[in-house]
Amino acid sequence: MKNNLSELEKKINIVFLDKNLLKTAFMHRSYLNEHKNTKYESNEKLEFLGDSVLSLITSSYLFRKYPNYSEGEYTDIKASLVRTDALADAAQKLNLGDYTFLSKGESNSGGRKNKNILADGFEALLGAIFLEKGFNKAYKFTLEYLIEDKLGEILNKKLYYSSKSKLQEIMQRKYKTTPDYKLVKESGPEHKRVFNIAINFRGKKLSEGVGMTKKQAEEEAARKALKKLKK
Repeated sequence: MKNNLSELEKKINIVFLDKNLLKTAFMHRSYLNEHKNTKYESNEKLEFLGDSVLSLITSSYLFRKYPNYSEGEYTDIKASLVRTDALADAAQKLNLGDYTFLSKGESNSGGRKNKNILADGFEALLGAIFLEKGFNKAYKFTLEYLIEDKLGEILNKKLYYSSKSKLQEIMQRKYKTTPDYKLVKESGPEHKRVFNIAINFRGKKLSEGVGMTKKQAEEEAARKALKKLKK
């Protein structure tokens, strides 16, 4: 683990006046379980804030840059842009995993490359940038390290066309039916719920998806169902 966050500050060209705020952005809850006397709290609140800031930034960018798109297209493109895999990729390019404070167990089990931890870290860092430097700096950071890197591919390859839409189209055409989505389980703290949703087909479970929202879980379940149907 790299303790010298000044290296990251140089990389992103943002110097924090509040070094504790920056450090908090990398405090995973597992680390705090092993270090009860630390003065820091976990990065979960910053991640919550960063998630909201990210939503506003991507919505604002798409609205201004692509005025002819529909509301539905905005929603699907944004979902592709802020999904866990995309955020984790951005975090990996910045080597955020190297700066994250993890428990020994989490670190030894590959936590520094865990996509959920990386994605949460990216959002927590964004939340910290927003608090310290304001919206415009957070906007520029997101543009440079996420939007400019991912959006072109998403639009050119139409990756925003959701798996849920594709699955419905295929099932209506081939089987004259629509997918049946069912909530299997809901867990996690109130501010960070996790949803498990299954797709049932002809009385059997076709696939199951997990997400931070029901929509994300449905999309994940649909993606897995498409893979099965192709086989």
